Amino acid sequence: MPQPSTFALLAIATLACAVQAQTPATTPPSDGPRTTRVMQAARAPSSLRIDGRLDEAAWSAAAPETQFTQSYPNAGAAPTERTEVRVLFDDDALYVGVHAFDSHPDSIAAQLARRDAVGIYSDWIHLVIDSYHDRRTAFRFSVNPRAVQKDVLHSDDRSEDSNWDAVWEVATTMDSTGWWAEYRIPFSQLRFGAVDKGVGRVWGIQVQRDVARKGERDSWSPWKLTDPGYVSFMGDLTGIVDIPSPRHLEVMPYVSTRLARAPGDAANPFYHSNDVRPSVGADLKYGLPGGLTLTATANPDFGQVEVDPAVVNLSAFESFFPEKRPFFVEGASIFDLGRVRGGPSYGGGQIFYSRRIGRSPQRFASGAFTDAPDATTILGAGKLTGKNGPWTIGILDAVTAKERANISDAAGARTSAPVEPATNYFVSRVRRDFNGGKTVVSGGGTSVLRDVNDPMFKDFLRSSASVGALDFEHQWDNRTWTLTGAAAASTIAGTSTVIANTQRSSARYYQRPDATYLGVDATRTSLDGSSLELGLNKAGDWSLAATAKQVSPGFEVNDLGFMGRVDYRNLGVGGAYSNNTPGSTFRNWSVYAGTNHAWNFGGDKIWTSMFANGSGTFKNLWYMGAGLEYDPGALDDRLTRGGPVGRQPTSYGAFVYGGTDSRRKIAYNWSLSWFPDEAGGYSKNIFPQIDMRPSTTVTVSVSPGLSWGRTTAQYVQSVADDAATATFGRRYLFANLDQTTLSATTRVSWTLSSTLSFQLYAQPFASVGSYDQFKELTQPRTRVYSIYGGSAGTTIKPVINSRGERTGYTIDPDGSGPASSFTLGNPDFRTQSLRGNAVVRWEYRPGSAVFFVWQQQRSGYAPYEGDFQTSRELRQIFTQPTNVFLVKATYWFAR
Repeated sequence: MPQPSTFALLAIATLACAVQAQTPATTPPSDGPRTTRVMQAARAPSSLRIDGRLDEAAWSAAAPETQFTQSYPNAGAAPTERTEVRVLFDDDALYVGVHAFDSHPDSIAAQLARRDAVGIYSDWIHLVIDSYHDRRTAFRFSVNPRAVQKDVLHSDDRSEDSNWDAVWEVATTMDSTGWWAEYRIPFSQLRFGAVDKGVGRVWGIQVQRDVARKGERDSWSPWKLTDPGYVSFMGDLTGIVDIPSPRHLEVMPYVSTRLARAPGDAANPFYHSNDVRPSVGADLKYGLPGGLTLTATANPDFGQVEVDPAVVNLSAFESFFPEKRPFFVEGASIFDLGRVRGGPSYGGGQIFYSRRIGRSPQRFASGAFTDAPDATTILGAGKLTGKNGPWTIGILDAVTAKERANISDAAGARTSAPVEPATNYFVSRVRRDFNGGKTVVSGGGTSVLRDVNDPMFKDFLRSSASVGALDFEHQWDNRTWTLTGAAAASTIAGTSTVIANTQRSSARYYQRPDATYLGVDATRTSLDGSSLELGLNKAGDWSLAATAKQVSPGFEVNDLGFMGRVDYRNLGVGGAYSNNTPGSTFRNWSVYAGTNHAWNFGGDKIWTSMFANGSGTFKNLWYMGAGLEYDPGALDDRLTRGGPVGRQPTSYGAFVYGGTDSRRKIAYNWSLSWFPDEAGGYSKNIFPQIDMRPSTTVTVSVSPGLSWGRTTAQYVQSVADDAATATFGRRYLFANLDQTTLSATTRVSWTLSSTLSFQLYAQPFASVGSYDQFKELTQPRTRVYSIYGGSAGTTIKPVINSRGERTGYTIDPDGSGPASSFTLGNPDFRTQSLRGNAVVRWEYRPGSAVFFVWQQQRSGYAPYEGDFQTSRELRQIFTQPTNVFLVKATYWFAR
């Protein structure tokens, strides 16, 4: 079993130093000329009943706050409706009462929806508490007139994490004066420092109100869309005295049963028409002194998580899918190692990508029949997160099990083979605030340790991988300007075979024959790399964003991160003007322009782009935007998949998008784009969307999409041939690819009450690719190709099987010349799928829920066929399904 990494020991030592260095929280300095507003809390003389009525005497005795201003559409103007806020507290909780007056209460938008719903037509009240009082971190508790709850964690002043969940109470009522909201926020759900010993606490606070029919947001502490921050523009909450620091234990065990029904082969000894798998596990949270939280999970179950959409990936890089598992998404921003705010950039990726934990096994077992796990078992995971004075702490460690696949050979003999080693994953980040949160410095890293003693893994997977990162952010001029930077270093280790394969991977292609600065070293047992990045931003009506970045050829984070290519230097800059003052035509509008450039470490210009766009919202709340882009032809050191440098043609194009007023019961949105190139290729996309609200409890969204394109240099394969001297002894084969993709994402939400909801997600998907005009690159660094059957001396003949299918081609690249002929498989394809799930969620008590889940997947694939027929593709989507039924119950309790 892997042992804890050196990074883990360093992080624990750093944490100890941080806690020892903790000093009592103080009010950070104000941001220059901006005046910080103050709200006073009063102690409640007795317990309050949370019923949304505010009729207890304690509420009448509390002083109301009424001075709100518009954030939009008329920033700084008086609100069109009046709002009152009162704040109380006792030893256990914070109480906030809001009276949202409305001159037309019959027009209050009150959509019933599931918890944490987004994009619904509704009025809202947002209560935001910065209990750390660091001007960067806050907890948001939102409610609509139907008591639909939404909680959000704000971090780094601007970032939002809607996956954060807390257990809190709120009740609402509506009457002839408007609507009311009564909150009870347990102190155990907030995070703050040590006892103040009678001095009193100062927290940040913001109360905002959305009036949906007017498209208006009103804020108690003045804030507008172009301000450079969000949490830093909150006011202060005072008067909270003599409350204990809560040490809170929360435990949430679960039980679940999963039934899978799938088509299969009756001769397969591992096949069961009904596959039943029960499971048990638990999550734990413990509030530590000083604002830290320990979270742990044992045998976690994520069966209620929405399935990933279908894609067709013909590139050399893997597809990225966002994390959806609650344990990993909650508070994920604290682990944003090396993240920089900047402008246009090239490349991309992230040092920590939690979907590596519990990933699908990386090794495939072969046999007549196999039974392999879909995902690696997470034996346990724990994380320590939170803020202690000026220090922000994030430590996560997870252990996954060694996985084996069962194998049956043709004679029926059974064996097993390992497909994934036992692995320890670790990530940490420690951040220090200075100057009231306007300067931040952080450091941390990731570590992966695999048990590769099994011969099956020794020459297949890396034994260890580590990344260390430092980053900073500095703001000045009332937070208008921001300079950010990051530096990271990586090191991986394994056998010489493993490291040689890493050097040859699509991320770096050390074997490129014309890259004099690279070269595969087959004796190496480790590989090191680094990345550096700077970002500069200016906020306001006139804004600016710029990026300077370089990533060395040896940089590698994919063991616990995500990246595509490395080996590049990048400069990008963009500027914008935003007008948020309503005029005779537009409610708001903006224009933006920028340019982006990249070079590899050999000095080749591999990317140039120039672009401009504009958008605006009309007075009637319709919106529209459009843009142009011009990308001059550039060298492409990834085109030949490890061969010599090729060249991409100059491309250009435009896009336009728009939508109707989202307040309507039926709203329409659309997006169109067209990007041709000088070689005859193109990409066209049409993405309409319809959002419907047939009632105040049901929302339906349908997003069909049609994409079709032509690529004139789609890589197919390479063939060794000593006669191909111009391309270093290999022939690099390409073809024209015509691809058509049709999809339709559908979401349905039916909310019976604020605690009982039904959600449906479905995505039918079909994609067809047809290859023709096969050719080879004849001159590196150019777009000069020899077309088989079209260029002098070349021939290409189809290979037909007994069923009349074109299975491939026989190619002679030079006729009577010295080159040998070779066979190429037919890469044409048709693929269809239908992925979806339906979830009924019942929160039968605060924090506890029952899930009823139905997941269905259908898929089909036909090689050798590349013609798109709409009716056929739609029929093929509905092939024999795989159905999964899941019942899961959780129970939350705390003390």
